[in-house]
Amino acid sequence: MSGAAQYIDELAASGRYHFTTDEAIAALGGSVPAVRAVLRRLKSKGAIVDPHRGFYVIVPPEYRRLGCLPAEQFVPQLLQQLGQPYYVALLSAAELYGAAHQRPQAFQVMVKINRRPIECGQVRVEFMARGDLERTLTLERNTPRGTLRVATPEATALELVGYADHCGGLDNVASVLAEIVETMDSQKLLVAAQRCPIAWTQRLGYLLDLTGHRDFADVLAPLVKNRAHVFAPLVRARPKTGAARLERWKLAVNASVEPDQ
Repeated sequence: MSGAAQYIDELAASGRYHFTTDEAIAALGGSVPAVRAVLRRLKSKGAIVDPHRGFYVIVPPEYRRLGCLPAEQFVPQLLQQLGQPYYVALLSAAELYGAAHQRPQAFQVMVKINRRPIECGQVRVEFMARGDLERTLTLERNTPRGTLRVATPEATALELVGYADHCGGLDNVASVLAEIVETMDSQKLLVAAQRCPIAWTQRLGYLLDLTGHRDFADVLAPLVKNRAHVFAPLVRARPKTGAARLERWKLAVNASVEPDQ
């Protein structure tokens, strides 16, 4: 088992920073208990970590203090290994598009079926479920370990509103929208909105008006006029009783939104 350290060094030298227990057993040629024992020793030294059972990540020296690779450098490989489609979403996607207002406490990933969060050293990964995940428009971003699938800026804007409770509430969402709107395209926003629940478009249109981006809001208004048949609450969890009705967005404004400064 003295070849275990050499095995991970050779993987890293080839640009691969992950492996499975089965791959290690096949490469090292020892018994299952012996290989698992040597992997435990490497883990105790901080050379490797296992963010998921049977899936190991090699931690190069520059990330030893973090105790793991950054999430974007191993989550795509893990989900590929598990055969699960994904994309980076919400505040983590917004950060990639330049939003610096509030750094997300966890790396936020959209999957088809919800998964438990991952804790790996100082890295935390939060999973959200969207059953129609394949409808979301995405693009590819390069990382030092491969590519990363990310929701487009337009899809991100809609999902920030749709999953506001995962994004610090609508006050924070409005602040983040103001930071990513310059990366958005109005026609792409309309296409993305046609793939989402209409209530998301109603709320997003309102927030775009509120933050002074009427040009984007005006693109969404005809979609709301044609598809929204009921007044949606601005905040889903609050009652609509007594709330002001906004005809332009078919919205019951049952909360005040104040973007963070």
